This record gives sequence, C-alpha cells and structure tokens, in this order.
Amino acid sequence: MTQEERTKLHIARSLIEGKMTIREAVEVSGLSERQWKRIKKGVKEQGDAFVIHKNRGRKPHNAVTDKIKEQVIALKSSNKYEKANFSHFQELLDEHESIKLSKATVYRILVSNGFTSPKKHTRRNAHKRRKRKPRRGMLVIADASPYCWFFDDREFSLHGAIDDATGEILSLFFTPNECLEGYFEVVRDIVTIHGVPLALYVDLHTIFRSPNADKLSIEDELSGKRVKDTQFGRAMRELGINLIYAKTPQAKGRIERLWETLQSRLPVELEIAGIKTVEEANAFLKTFITKYNQKFAVEPADPKIDFRPLDEELNLDYILCIKENRKADNGSTFSYGGSFYRVVRNGKTMPIIPKAKVTVLKSSRIGIKVEYSGAIYEVEKLEEKPKKQPKTKAKHMREPKTIVPSAS
Repeated sequence: MTQEERTKLHIARSLIEGKMTIREAVEVSGLSERQWKRIKKGVKEQGDAFVIHKNRGRKPHNAVTDKIKEQVIALKSSNKYEKANFSHFQELLDEHESIKLSKATVYRILVSNGFTSPKKHTRRNAHKRRKRKPRRGMLVIADASPYCWFFDDREFSLHGAIDDATGEILSLFFTPNECLEGYFEVVRDIVTIHGVPLALYVDLHTIFRSPNADKLSIEDELSGKRVKDTQFGRAMRELGINLIYAKTPQAKGRIERLWETLQSRLPVELEIAGIKTVEEANAFLKTFITKYNQKFAVEPADPKIDFRPLDEELNLDYILCIKENRKADNGSTFSYGGSFYRVVRNGKTMPIIPKAKVTVLKSSRIGIKVEYSGAIYEVEKLEEKPKKQPKTKAKHMREPKTIVPSAS
C-alpha cells in the first residue's frame, strides 16, 4: 500500500468512526464529497483493500510484450543500429523492422537495459537566434562538414545548403575534401531544382572570398579599388546571387546544427543501405534529402517564393567552371596547364587574331573549352609546342636586284 493509499484509508476510518466530517475530508485531501462518500462506503463494506488501485499487479492490455522488448534490445546491440541515437532508432524500427513504438517507450526499454544515447542532449548556453527569413529563396546557407561518414578512417567532406526560411535541405554532395567543385555541384542542384536564390550565406573560406580583401584600406575602398573575385564569387556574380559572409560559426548556426544531426543519422542510413563509395552515397542523398525534409522542414512565414528561374540564355556548365584568360599565339594556339591547345570549330582551326585574349573554361563536366568573341569553341590538344611562324617581309621592302653578268 502506498502512502497516498494509507492516507485515504486513515481518512475513511475517521469518517466511519465519526471523527471527521465529509467537508473536513474534502478540505484536507482535495477529493470531492462524492468521492469520499464512495470511499467511505467501499471501506465499510469491502474492508481496507478497497483503497488499493484495482490494476495493482495487473499488466496493461497495451503493454509491450517481453518478446518485443527482447527484439528491440537485440537490434540496438547489433552492428546495424548500434550507432543510431534513440530518436533515430525509433524511426528505423518503424521503417525497416515494422516495430511501431513511441519514442518514450523505446527510450524506457533502452535506458532500463543500460543503453545510453550517442546523441544525449547537453545543456547549452542560451543565445539569441537570428530570425528566419520570411520567404523561400531569400537566403540560402552553404557550408561543408569533414567527417568519417562511412564508419571507417576515411574522412570525406559533405557539402550542403539549406533554405533559411524553412530549414529544408536543398542539396548535399560528397567529395574527398572541401573544394570548389563540391560547392559548384551544390549550386547546380539548387538552381536546377529550385531556381536562383537572392543571396547565399557563406563563411570566410578562400573558396568564397579572396584573402586579399582584408588588405584593402578604407582609402582604397573609397577610391574604388576592388579585389579580384574568386572563381566561386565570379560564378555567383554571373548568376546574380549576392554573397553574404558570416564571420563566426555561430552566425550560420542553422547549418551547423544540421551537421550535428546528419553526423548522427546519415552514417547509420548509409550503413543500412550498404553504401561504401562516394558515388553510391551521392546517388543515395537524393532520397535521403526528401525523407529528411518531410520530417524536419517548417513552413515559411510568407508563402511567396523568391527563387527565380535561370535565364534561358545562360548555360550552367559555362558558369560553374574555372575561367582563366590566355593570349592566343599565331595559329590560334595557347598554353594552359603546361600543355598547348589549338582552338577548333567543326574540326578545323578557328582563326583567331594573334595575341587576342581568350577565356579558358575548365571543369570535370565540360573538360576544356574556350570562349572567344562571345562564343564557345572546342579545343584540340597538341602533342608538341607549335613552331613559330616565319615572319613575312614587308611589302615596302625592296627585293634585291638580280645582277646579270654581261656577255663578253
């Protein structure tokens, strides 16, 4: 018998013996007059056991069976789900094992059997969060996270971007390290699937911002001096996307919290799917993003969308690439990366004015191409350095006279 039940029994005996009135019992216990009348009558007719709850010692009809508990414990102990946090594990049980339990039930089963969640919440210092932008496409946050995503010693960088208004993942892409190509692929996904955003929020990595930007004095800026764009900055300018720089990790806290969540969940999902290579992982991310957004994305404050379609005359392949200027030599050739190339059109040499400026375009998607006079041309790699063309004599120069010997 609990202390609460002992108190009820004591008051009930006092009511039966006339030592206390119903009103006094109500005042000291908080129960109603009707309840005390029922308790008084029950104790009088059935004895002290009446105050004990009738379900004491009974198993609830909706209780989890011992078999299910043993199955949950066995699955959590397996390599398949060992690294999953409690909340994620509950979702995986429903998705892959057809075991439907509440998070609270899974938590009780695991904790009572000595398990601890790898993502246990810790108390953090309170800080003021930046208010979300009201519309989708107004601000996109981009970053990369190096991590051992495949549960081994290999570290890869996961490039990603989220919409600030909704928190939905717009793109994810794996590469061996944080690089320009990874961010170009993320932007390609965003523009192709959602459209061109108004602004992109990034950190001070040299991929986004030249280190020389900090060397400009106020006088330099006032006089109009500008630092040359990075390749990424140049591409964003061509797309009309404004770059905003975050000076601290806390400033882009929403994507930093995304990395915490993904580092807990994504390796488990990759392991369950049997994925071992970067190529397989990048293909799997499309499905993962959809499932993640259905669960975690929020509705924007304003339903209007600020993503805009890409202009039809723009070609993403010719924007999301490395662009460098070169001078053409005689014979429409130029040097690039220690090799020599000839500009061609329809398999024939494209005539280019000697010493004219050409722009070399390079990426893993297009290889090497050349932009000249607003048009894009193919190139042909030369096996050896082109020979210099012999100089032609000027027309105004006199040709040497031919001396004909006189007849003797």
